[in-house]
Parts: sequence; structure tokens; C-alpha cells
Amino acid sequence: MRELYPEIEPLETGMLDVGDGHHIYWEVSGNRTGKPVVFLHGGPGGATKPAQRRLFDPEKYRIVLFDQRGCGLSIPHASEPGASLATNTTWHLIADIERLRAHLGIDRWQVFGGSWGSALGLAYAETHPERVTELVLRGIFTLRRAELDWFYEGGAAALLPDRWREFVEPVPFGERSHLVEAYGRLLSDPDPAVHQPAAIAWARWEAAAITLLPQPENLEAYGSPEFATAFARIENHYFRHGGWWEEGQLIRDAVRLRDIPAVIVQGRYDLCTPMMTAWDLHVAWPEAELRIIDDAGHAFDEPGILDALIEATDRFAAGIEPEGGEPDDSSELDDPDIETGRPEAE
Repeated sequence: MRELYPEIEPLETGMLDVGDGHHIYWEVSGNRTGKPVVFLHGGPGGATKPAQRRLFDPEKYRIVLFDQRGCGLSIPHASEPGASLATNTTWHLIADIERLRAHLGIDRWQVFGGSWGSALGLAYAETHPERVTELVLRGIFTLRRAELDWFYEGGAAALLPDRWREFVEPVPFGERSHLVEAYGRLLSDPDPAVHQPAAIAWARWEAAAITLLPQPENLEAYGSPEFATAFARIENHYFRHGGWWEEGQLIRDAVRLRDIPAVIVQGRYDLCTPMMTAWDLHVAWPEAELRIIDDAGHAFDEPGILDALIEATDRFAAGIEPEGGEPDDSSELDDPDIETGRPEAE
């Protein structure tokens, strides 16, 4: 089983002015003249982590990480009093990615994204397919109503009833018929006594479900008030607006990706982004290789998922394209521009 590459430090870092009063943090590590790859973090609002540099061979890749608007080291931070999300939408993020690519002098790059990063990666690639050499996507999430209802309106509660009770606790009983909307009201309340407990409950609900087996350290990390507030506000904002695309649009428009080599990695027991979405994407885009990891959940660092992701990045670094067609079941393996505008947010 492949493991993360050794720890590395960035070769350079910076803050890029992307307009609308936003500056995004970016970093480059690995080989300055290597194969360019951009890592798209999850959430939205999750921010980057040093471990994410280690998914790529540092001798072969020029590794680009950045924090999306409102989170991580990017400013203004969505946890700040009075922070506005009006210019924080998918289409703003796609424009930011293009600004960053041009700023770094990169013509084309590999796009790697998991969870929300898979949604953003699909949206970016479907908008700018000419800029994408390959796609590596994990834990597929496209913000369809069925996906959001599963995790935020009660479906996943059948498997995590104890954690679900903690999730709904901040919401008044009479407002629990539509929890995403109810949380939107709580998270926008200027009073920290209201929005912080709601943000922590929102973030900890996700932390409880991202791994197949419980990891208490995730609950602690997601419970930081500053992180949780930005994370919950940004996620809720995106979910209430359905990503600013039509229902099912990312899967419908996957036809635009057929000439881009791609690997999709999906844990069979992913509670956050159930396998149904990865399967629907594969049916719409059979040219992409689908790797199903039978004994895994959602997180990128679960052993089977990590092995499949690094196997994909290694293959692409070597210039070897994956095979599409029927999905691979890892338990059986020997070696384990979208024509739309940029509508303003409400």
C-alpha cells in the first residue's frame, strides 16, 4: 500500500489579489520545473494542510496548493464579524483558479480534488477543459438535492443517530424541517453566542462522518471556533444556493471531459458523499477510471483511498493514462467553458 511522500516545505508562497476585496493564499512545492498540479481542498471552507503536498512525487511535480476565498490563510476570513459571502461563489472560485494559473505562468495543469474539491474540479474542467491535463477526483460530491438531503436533512442519521442528535441540538425544534435553511439563519447571526455553537455543531457532524472508523482528533480539530465558523458559514452558503449551477449539471456536462484522462476514487462506505454520485458520474463519463475502495469511507488518508490516489498521481507523472470502462473493485485487485454566467450571490 502506497503511503504519503515525505514531508516537504513550500518553495514559495504568496497572497494573490483576486478582486472583490479578496486575497488568496497560495504555495508551490516540489520541483519548480516539474509537472504542474493544482490541489483543490474540500469544504467548501476547509482550507489546505501540509499533508496534501505529500500526495505527489516532489521530484516530478510542481505542486500548487491554495486556500479558497474566506478560509485558511486567505483574507478576509469568513469567521470575521460582518464578513460577506456575496462574492464567494463557485464561479468566483473558478475565476480565481484561472488567475492563479496565469500568475504562476502555467499553461495546463493536472487538477486534483476531493469531496467539495471534486465538485470544484469538475466545474473548472468543464469550464476550461483546454487547461486540464488530467483529473484525479475523490469522494464525488456535486451538490444535488439528494446528496444534500442525505447528509444534512436526516438520511445519514440512520447510521449516526448519536452524532445526529448533537447536530440538530442548536436548531429550535420547530425549525428542524429544513436544517440547511435553519442553520443559515443561525450562522448569519452576529451574536457569537448564537453562531459559534451552531458552527461547531455543523463542523463536528461532518468530522464524525468523514472516516470509516471514529477518529476523535478530527472532532477536536473541527471544533476550533474560528475554523468552524468559516467552514460552516461557507459550506452552508454554497449548499443553500446549490453551487450556483443547475440540478445535476456537473454530471450532465461530464461529456465535455471525455478527452481528459481521469481517475475517480470512491470509498464504498462514504457517509458524507455516498457512492451513488461517483457511480452516476462514471455512467455519464465511462472514459474515466473508477476505483471503488471496499473498506473505506470518505477521508483521503484512509489506506485504500490513499493508495489509489498516489497510484494515480504516480501514473500520470510517468505519462501512463488510465483505462476507462468498467469500474475496478479494489478488493479484487492484485496491486492493492460551461455556458453560464457568474450570478451574484444573495
